Amino acid sequence: MSETDRNRKAELRGEIRATLKAMSLDERVAGSADIRRRLTEQAVWKSSKAILTYVPTAPEPDIWPTLIEALASGKQLSLLRYSPDGDRYVPCLVRDLSRDLQPGQYGILEPGPQCPIFDLMRLDLALVPGIGFTLNGGRLGRGKGYYDRLLAEVPALKCGVAFDCQIASEFPLEPHDVQLNCILTPTRWHLVGGRARS
Repeated sequence: MSETDRNRKAELRGEIRATLKAMSLDERVAGSADIRRRLTEQAVWKSSKAILTYVPTAPEPDIWPTLIEALASGKQLSLLRYSPDGDRYVPCLVRDLSRDLQPGQYGILEPGPQCPIFDLMRLDLALVPGIGFTLNGGRLGRGKGYYDRLLAEVPALKCGVAFDCQIASEFPLEPHDVQLNCILTPTRWHLVGGRARS
């Protein structure tokens, strides 16, 4: 990737982070609620037995209540745990969100050592956070490449989860960047290469 492209990605990360920071609490709460409602209306959510998801941090859409509902309905829930062996994240099965999580490598809650590693091949759906997304399935991460390495091995439907202000028209992509299958925001469930559903 050229220096110009790297600079553009860094610039875009800064712009989106500033926009997210400027969102009011009411906007975050309402947007997150719309995302959760839209997600649980989808056929793929209803039929999924095993889901890989994330623990939302302050700038990200709050999907936490949906994780609680997923476990209560009998879905298998996997969250990522940092593994120093190979400097990577591995999916681990979580059965109790109040007892199974502990602060991880970057201060984000992650499964404790008692949570077994979950087979990526058994996933039906992966919910993916990011700083920015495009409607053609591009994802702008934090720049460390952890998610791209993981998602390259995920055969399940990969869905980016974001507020509408995180959607960009385009940004530079690298060969290792994994394309997502759909984008979920408060106002749309957008299938890449297909039709958006509002």
